[in-house]
Amino acid sequence: MAELEVAIVSAERAVWQGRAKSVVAKTPDGEMGILPGHSPVLALLLEAPLRIETTDGTKVLVAVHGGFFSMDSNHVHVIAETAELAEEIDIERAKAALERAKRDGAEGDDPEARAARRAETRLSVAIGH
Repeated sequence: MAELEVAIVSAERAVWQGRAKSVVAKTPDGEMGILPGHSPVLALLLEAPLRIETTDGTKVLVAVHGGFFSMDSNHVHVIAETAELAEEIDIERAKAALERAKRDGAEGDDPEARAARRAETRLSVAIGH
């Protein structure tokens, strides 16, 4: 059975590496599902959860904050500005950041709005949605 080789890195570190059945990422054109044999692709990543199903059926959730991914010859490379595995996220800290951003009047693409989107993504990944 064909499988994907997946590597996720951020500016700070290698985040996750392993074999997978599928990867789902959010791009400016919508969600993109990658399965073995997918044609080559290079796409921007939006601030959103990245979902991986490993070859043993384990679900891996990663909060991705910008960057891009590429797929070629069953190799998926995710290069994120920042990325966090679900188990690394401090839920209370993310909730506090979201409340702070909302209180500061997050709108459009200002820093508060970006902080709110980042906190929402982190919470979504941390609670498994």
